[in-house]
Amino acid sequence: MANLHGFDANQVEPVSSFEPLPAGKYAAAITDSEMKPTKAGTGNYLQLTFEVLDGPHKGRLLWARLNLDNPNATAVQIARAELSAICRAVGVMAPKDSVELHNLPLVISVKLKRRSDTGELQNEIGGYSPRNDKATQTPSAKTTAPPWQRSAQTA
Repeated sequence: MANLHGFDANQVEPVSSFEPLPAGKYAAAITDSEMKPTKAGTGNYLQLTFEVLDGPHKGRLLWARLNLDNPNATAVQIARAELSAICRAVGVMAPKDSVELHNLPLVISVKLKRRSDTGELQNEIGGYSPRNDKATQTPSAKTTAPPWQRSAQTA
């Protein structure tokens, strides 16, 4: 049993949905990071929590896991390349701690992927880039640029 003294659902907006985000590019920031042991116990991965910063999905969270300590050299190489992309996107080239990457805006490219165990769709972060006006168009955002400039805004 847990004491819920002081909680009033009338004062808190309910969660709307846990449906995956539409594929697209989102302005986001890392809000949390933690090294965790792998399921097999043979290494560690860096779990990063990203929060969408604006648009209709503002506040939604996504996660990335980087296998930085793993017996599989290919997994480590992929994780280091992904971390390099994140560092370049936020402008912190040699962080000594993952907290140095927190709360810095970047753009994440979000994909939809089917889970192999349930067949349900889930989000996966497929890329990172610096945040700028051209790259932060969410799938439902409308462009206000004149028609002759719109093609330059798509990424």
